[in-house]
Amino acid sequence: REVAKEELLLALKPVEGPLRDKFFRNMSSRAAESLKEDMETRGPVKLSDVESAQQNILKTVQRLAGEGRVALGGKGEEQMV
Repeated sequence: REVAKEELLLALKPVEGPLRDKFFRNMSSRAAESLKEDMETRGPVKLSDVESAQQNILKTVQRLAGEGRVALGGKGEEQMV
C-alpha cells in the first residue's frame, strides 16, 4: 500500500526464487497474479531503474519501522529487511 505497483514491479523484476515467492505470498492472490503478469509482459528494464526502485522501497520500509508501523528483525544496530 505504501509502495506503488510500478516500483514494486521494477524492484522485483530481476529477483527470482524464495525472495520473490515471499513477496507474492504476502500479497493478495489477485494482486500477486496481476504483478506476475505485468512482470512477464514487461520487457527488459534498466538496472539503474531497478536499483532506484529497490532503494525507494528500502527507504519506505525504514520510515515505516521508524514510525513503529513495521518491525524489522536483526541484532543490535544491524537491520534486516
